[in-house]
Amino acid sequence: MTLVRPWRVSARIDGRTHGLCATVGDPAGGAEVEPAPVRVVPSTDPAHLDDVVAEVELVGPETILAAAVAAQAAARSWAAVPAPVRGSVIGSFGRLVTDNADALARLVTREVGKPVAEARGEVQEIIDTCEFFRGEGRRLYGQTVPSEMPDRQLFTFREPLGVMMVITAGNFPVAVPSWYLVPALLAGNTVVWKPAEYAAACAQAMVELLAAAGVPAGAVNLVPADGRATAAGLERALAAGAVDKVGFTGSTEVGRSIGALCGRHLQTPCLELGGKNPMVVTPGADLDAAVEAAVFAGFGTAGQRCTSLGTAIVHESVHAAFVRRFDAAVSAAVIGDPTGDVLYGPLLDARFAAGFERHLTLLRGHHRLSGSTALGRITGTGGAAGPCAAGTEGAGTEGAAGFGGLPRNGPRRGFVGDPDRGLYYHPLIVDGVRPDDELFREETFGPIVGVTTYRDLDEAIELANLPGYGLSSSIYTADAASALRFRRGVRAGMVSVNGSTTGAEAHLPFGGNGRSGNGSRQSGIWMLDQVTRWQSLSWDYSGRLQRAQLDTAVPAADLSFRLPG
Repeated sequence: MTLVRPWRVSARIDGRTHGLCATVGDPAGGAEVEPAPVRVVPSTDPAHLDDVVAEVELVGPETILAAAVAAQAAARSWAAVPAPVRGSVIGSFGRLVTDNADALARLVTREVGKPVAEARGEVQEIIDTCEFFRGEGRRLYGQTVPSEMPDRQLFTFREPLGVMMVITAGNFPVAVPSWYLVPALLAGNTVVWKPAEYAAACAQAMVELLAAAGVPAGAVNLVPADGRATAAGLERALAAGAVDKVGFTGSTEVGRSIGALCGRHLQTPCLELGGKNPMVVTPGADLDAAVEAAVFAGFGTAGQRCTSLGTAIVHESVHAAFVRRFDAAVSAAVIGDPTGDVLYGPLLDARFAAGFERHLTLLRGHHRLSGSTALGRITGTGGAAGPCAAGTEGAGTEGAAGFGGLPRNGPRRGFVGDPDRGLYYHPLIVDGVRPDDELFREETFGPIVGVTTYRDLDEAIELANLPGYGLSSSIYTADAASALRFRRGVRAGMVSVNGSTTGAEAHLPFGGNGRSGNGSRQSGIWMLDQVTRWQSLSWDYSGRLQRAQLDTAVPAADLSFRLPG
């Protein structure tokens, strides 16, 4: 079992030994004391709830402030390291992740229940991110700009921001943090990282690999904390001027709070939030390909991705055929022990299981359910008997019985492993969702996909935009004009034609609009705009004051001139 504590700084920075300590009094000159954990919580394997992966020491707001001060103390020294050398450190991190890929993937599977194949893909995403940004250390270009004045040169430079506080969810416990940590460090920033408590062992492994790669003490500070302490600690750090940028991946609700807090300090955070991602299926689409994508996008990682498929918007002419194929594919999918070859394993944590149970209460009488032999928890023995009669408008799933003809809880055919040991839930297709249904409008973050119909592409685009999210989207079509009309009309930050709503490449911008984010982008060169600031330099060597606009000499033009004839 791992013990996860705040990452401690022990090296000398600017001639003094610095520790990650709480500060009593003024952060700039108060006495330092060793922080005590607020409480200790277990991080358990969601596939085997009796397996404690780590004991996590959660800290309070004062330790988060201390971590920001520690990062601030290290920032000048790290920024002074030449950018190509910082790129070499990122390259070393990528090589270390490569050499430790199997161990890191196994830890991801054990701590958050992600199937091992997906966990290995997540680790590869770190490697790809490092490979991309390693070279950016030699390409943190500024520009030379022509001046309108003689004997003057104009330049622009990318400069690090200072301290970036990174707050991440645990559904991608190592890949998504790398989207922040790698470019932030490459650009010369230092980092305070608050991971999800239920993914703390993965976070500790990441900072240990970063330290082994040559990232100096104080440049990355790990602070396990709960949501309340994080909010209070961030507020204190912003007020003290110890945090210059916030990067957050998580729920829309929390993102709004972070955006409001940063706005009060005239900062713009990098927000990557939830999604209700649509997939439009047109009359000429390859239905088998569309179903394959819907299964992976809707139920991979148990539907716990921000890019998971929310609603399949299917043309009425192919709706019945699509649902029939979708039902067959989901019903046949193998679910269970994530160390095996399964579509998905358990939900991430008990809080997400409780959230998914709440979303099941949003089922209504006009919904047609499929893809499953039961509703809710997968069990090793028969669940509650006496399914509800379908067709009762406004009915939910309260009580022991199920809904829509499905029993509440129960076994699943072909399940791999022991379902009673983990947080396993039946997949669910909900056909007949309506625009005014909560299931249509809200992110569900679990193994549930809605299906609705449309008549023309304009209606499909309207339905795709209606929930107000704008992260990812997909259209299956054989018609280029439809694909281009959809791209222009949908408000999502990412569009896929004949592909899944999920899946990102390290060199493409990732991010959303509306309820899915504030327009910031992660990945690729676009992330550099989130981790650097532009500085301009005007260098005049004329020996006299030259005033732009006032002293600019422009040759006179005869604008009345016309050619003969």
